[in-house]
Amino acid sequence: MKVSVATLLDWVEDGQFALQRAVDALTADAVTEPSALPGWTRGHLLTHLARNADALVNLLTWARTGIRTPMYASPDQRATDIEAGAGRPPTEQRADVRESAARFRKAAEALSGDAWSATVVSGQGREIPASEVPWLRVREVWIHLVDLDVGVGMDVLPSDLAWALVRDVAGWMSARVEPDAGAELTAEGHGTVVLGTPCTGVTVTGPPYALAAWLTGRGGIDELLVTGELPGIPRWL
Repeated sequence: MKVSVATLLDWVEDGQFALQRAVDALTADAVTEPSALPGWTRGHLLTHLARNADALVNLLTWARTGIRTPMYASPDQRATDIEAGAGRPPTEQRADVRESAARFRKAAEALSGDAWSATVVSGQGREIPASEVPWLRVREVWIHLVDLDVGVGMDVLPSDLAWALVRDVAGWMSARVEPDAGAELTAEGHGTVVLGTPCTGVTVTGPPYALAAWLTGRGGIDELLVTGELPGIPRWL
């Protein structure tokens, strides 16, 4: 990521504010209704957001102390915790989302400059510097705000954040698209990102949020200008 930790943490705070506002407006019935994620109610999604904050606190603690502290105690813990918390009443869900976010913020504030360079291991098993941990949280709060399915679309993402997401997801996908089935992704004022190995003249152009929506499987295609054949893309995380 070529975004400063300070900017990433600002994006986390802005996303958390928007998320909390949406969560606080949910009724008891709405919490038990389906989210935009297959098989998950909004209660599942809210519990996931809270437990993700705590899991990322583990990584920040690891970076600060040097003591190995994985995101989850076991491969099954994430799913078990989500199922256990999904059916809680709205008041408990709201408080959990708010309080877990505060724990993440406190853990981030406790890190010194050198600690941000410490190596930790992500939930996907990648070794990453601690400075990437805030980006993991940025993705969670903003994308799952959309996944709550309460009328908020990907166009709510700040332009620079959406473009950072385009770069991130396109980079992950580039090794996973079919050979010679990529494209150049372009957004006015932001530049171009190469997805895979594009054929000559294949471009996908649009606002950053629409490109991000398409890449992450959350719509956006109707707002994109495609020259050539739109490449098939794998399902994102």
